[in-house]
Amino acid sequence: MSIQTARMTGILLAGGKSRRMGEDKRFLKLDGQTLLERTLAVLETLFTDIVVVVAEPLPQLAAGAHRVVVDLIPHCATLGGLYTGLSVAQYPRSFVCACDMPLLNPAVIEHMAGLDQSADVVMAQLANGLQPMHAIYSKACAPFLERMAKANNLKVQEISLVPGLSVRLVPESELLDLDPRLLSFLNINTPADLEFARKLLAGRGAPHRGTA
Repeated sequence: MSIQTARMTGILLAGGKSRRMGEDKRFLKLDGQTLLERTLAVLETLFTDIVVVVAEPLPQLAAGAHRVVVDLIPHCATLGGLYTGLSVAQYPRSFVCACDMPLLNPAVIEHMAGLDQSADVVMAQLANGLQPMHAIYSKACAPFLERMAKANNLKVQEISLVPGLSVRLVPESELLDLDPRLLSFLNINTPADLEFARKLLAGRGAPHRGTA
């Protein structure tokens, strides 16, 4: 745990929609752990304050060690979850990720956390686009997210375009030394993605950059 992450909140978005997977991917097993358990385990090494945001109450997490919060703005997908997490976060700045990112790299997260303490948004910009679900946000983003939700603009990456917010985009080239295959940004959305991750963990994965 670095000095920077010790003064930040870790927000895990675990909404529960798994349309492309066909089943609740939060509880899919990968190398003996659920996807939810794997992402939480990484956050626990970095943050003392952790918030899990869900779309609906999740009994399986009721007895857990971390705060579980239901979306304050329902039916707004990831953007609503991000707004909720920032609204209840203990610290002014938070690292936010999705629960379907089982190969999170702590070194990448710590690097991003240490880049610009004054930035309201620190977001990776990979060859295949911005990565809003592996990013750092300040509480100053919350009112803008609320306005976006009310306008039904649910594209989270557009928070990086809001006038008045300080934004630090992190180019892919800045992260390759820490994570040459950029696996920290890998999402599990389909059965094929899950099989790909299993092969990676078994040491059989092909070189990969970007998200699935």
